[in-house]
Amino acid sequence: MLLVILHMKSPKDNTKIKKSENSIDFSQKPKNTKWKKIQKSLLVFGMLNLLWFIFRTGTKPSRIVYPCQRAALKNISISFASLIPVFSLSMIWLKLKTLFSFGRPLFFVLLVFTPISSGIILQVNYSYEAVNLDIKTIESVAGNASDIFIVNGPEVAHVNDLIDLMNSYNLSFYQSNTEGDTQGPDGLIASADVVLLKVNCQWDRRGGTNTDMLKELIQAIVDHPDGFNGEIIVADNGQGRGSLDWSSTNSEFKNQSAQDVVDIFSSSFKISTYLWDYINAIEVDEYSLGDINDGYILYDIADPETDIFASYPKFQTDFGTNVSFKEGIWNGLTYEKKLKVINLPVLKSHSGYGVTATLKNYMGVQSEDLANGHNTVATGGMGTLMVECGLPTLNIIDAIWINANPESSLAEGPYTSYSAATRVDMLIAGLDPVALDYWSAKNILMPAANLTGHTDCFSLDPDSSDSTGLNEAFGVWLNRTRDELIRAGYNVTTNTQYMNIYANSYTPDFEPKNKKYLWISITGGSIAGLILAAGIVMKVKGIKIKELFRKKT
Repeated sequence: MLLVILHMKSPKDNTKIKKSENSIDFSQKPKNTKWKKIQKSLLVFGMLNLLWFIFRTGTKPSRIVYPCQRAALKNISISFASLIPVFSLSMIWLKLKTLFSFGRPLFFVLLVFTPISSGIILQVNYSYEAVNLDIKTIESVAGNASDIFIVNGPEVAHVNDLIDLMNSYNLSFYQSNTEGDTQGPDGLIASADVVLLKVNCQWDRRGGTNTDMLKELIQAIVDHPDGFNGEIIVADNGQGRGSLDWSSTNSEFKNQSAQDVVDIFSSSFKISTYLWDYINAIEVDEYSLGDINDGYILYDIADPETDIFASYPKFQTDFGTNVSFKEGIWNGLTYEKKLKVINLPVLKSHSGYGVTATLKNYMGVQSEDLANGHNTVATGGMGTLMVECGLPTLNIIDAIWINANPESSLAEGPYTSYSAATRVDMLIAGLDPVALDYWSAKNILMPAANLTGHTDCFSLDPDSSDSTGLNEAFGVWLNRTRDELIRAGYNVTTNTQYMNIYANSYTPDFEPKNKKYLWISITGGSIAGLILAAGIVMKVKGIKIKELFRKKT
């Protein structure tokens, strides 16, 4: 707040009133006064924010919704709106000293009211119910095909239905010495495993992993037929902006956070959350080297193919379990290979890389403070990270609500508001992250985009090499990631002839409803300031309102 005490010449006589040491004489042109410095600082502050806003937004209006862009926009509005009364009142006291009796209170009111009430609001709204996608089972004739499991429709898009479908095609969810409907020696999750659920917690609303699905998955794990006496960890690195306890969440009732879900089970099972944001900038060594601190392991040398400096977290849970994301569970002497990672991405468009799903979700494994993961998505860096840390035990793509807005849309992801999301009610699972991302983009994102009114969907196309408006085309970096995994000996593919599509579909018949509009508003303080400025100029120049409408003769 700027406080200025003024002592002016008395209007009733010619005797000058003595000015205090801190007073400002507006009858003289200010030189290097505090007043001028304040004006400059507000202007510089506003200009710096404006330049940052323009630089970071670039040709991608969808980035306006990012937190840093919102903050810059707010600062711009406050800075420039605040300067209006500052400059305006300077003109009043320079030319109209007799107005001081009411000008000073007005000055203080405007200084308080204008910054608070000023703002620019830009919002894109999409209003529709859902889209219905017809997914059918298609089996490959190839012997080494990647399996993709899809439960499609509100009645069947649940974790238990997904587990049943997987078991029907010889992928058991539960590891057990006893053979059963969903269990067997080759199953994925043993009763004593430490299960790490890698969610997306960087974004609230529809941008984060669906917590209803998360709750169903945790329930399925603790319902292990042999009894579950292991441990569950819900974790992610939001790179400084993440939260596992958002108030606005991706759930049916929009208020159930990941932490809320964990709390439901915490009285009966070993289950906790860990937000790796807190250790994002801490470099440590492995437990085997004597370092017991939580933090990130950082590779000294960049990968020769993708240029990524691989990094991964190591940390202790609430129950004293020492976890290395790469090596497993440290028991004080050696690593136990009982850490099972289930990767739980949200299917969304992405303003920099076209699509974010299974592969891009591993951005939340590495440390952006210490390493360079985000820039190396384009070169296949997420593939290198999976090679170094091992592929997830299972990937489950959350496609209950998706963001199918392509590069041309202001509502493009990764941030996804409630109004920008499309409900498709699907869960897609598999072991091959490349096949999952390719198939999901081609058969879910692109059709959903078309059904909601988008025609130019190249940024969502896994076969496209068009990088217009992107850091890199999805089709380009997906292939580079595939190649990196193949070099390491993994069987991954982007060829649909080498994919088995196993679907359980039960979808209602309806027509999608879609409306969209852009709303731009400049709020009260800014409007009031502009009106005031115009009024002051007219007053100083001696212009009357009626003269503006008088015809010239």
